[in-house]
Amino acid sequence: MTTVREWQWPAAIVEQMADGLVEQGFYLAEDAVPHELCLALLAEVEHLNQVGEMRKAGIGRGDELQIQREIRRDKIKWLDGSSAAQQAYLQGMARLQSELNRALFLGLFEYEAHFALYQPGDFYKKHRDSFKGRANRILTTVLYLNPEWDSQWGGELVLFPDDESDTKVLAQYTPKIGRLAIFMSETVPHEVLPTQQARVSIAGWFRLNTSLGGQIDPAK
Repeated sequence: MTTVREWQWPAAIVEQMADGLVEQGFYLAEDAVPHELCLALLAEVEHLNQVGEMRKAGIGRGDELQIQREIRRDKIKWLDGSSAAQQAYLQGMARLQSELNRALFLGLFEYEAHFALYQPGDFYKKHRDSFKGRANRILTTVLYLNPEWDSQWGGELVLFPDDESDTKVLAQYTPKIGRLAIFMSETVPHEVLPTQQARVSIAGWFRLNTSLGGQIDPAK
C-alpha cells in the first residue's frame, strides 16, 4: 500500500483562495498538494490506463450521455477512495471544503472528483461545469500531476469571463505538478488546449446537497 502523509491547508492559502474567489471568481494555489501524493496519484492513473480502466469521457446526462470527440477527448476514472492516495487526497479536499464553508458560507455539502488523462492531441473545448441557475456544482478544482511540463507541450487550462461576448482570457495555467486551480463552476467558462504530451490531472467539484435539487452529471 502506498504511504502518503496527511497535509493541512495553511490559513494564509485558504484566505488568499477565498479572496480570489470573491474578487475574481478563481484562484491558483502553487504546491497546494504534496508532490509525493501527486506522484502516487499519477502512478495510479498510469496503472489504470494500462489495465483499461480509464474510459472515454462523454457529454450529457444519463441516457443522453454521448461521446463527442469534437468537444472533448480525455479519458476519466472517478475517485472512489479505493487506494491510500485517493483517501489522502479526498480527506484533504474535505478539509478544504470545511475551511471554505467557514470563510465564505457557501454551504458546500460534498466533493466529487475524477482522474483525467489527456493523451497527445486531446483537448476539451470551452464549456461551463454547471448550468446557469442549477447551482449543484459550486466550485471546480483542477489538480495537476505531471512532474515535468514544457510550455511548448500545450495542454493549458484557459479561463474566460462570464460574458460570452467577451473573448479575453482571464487566466491561463500550465499543468505543473502540485498546482490547484479553483474557480466558480457556473460563471467561469474554461477549456483545455490541445496537448502534445500525456497530461494527467484530477478534476473535482464541491457541490450542494443533491437532495435539494439536481443530479450528478456522469459526463464530467
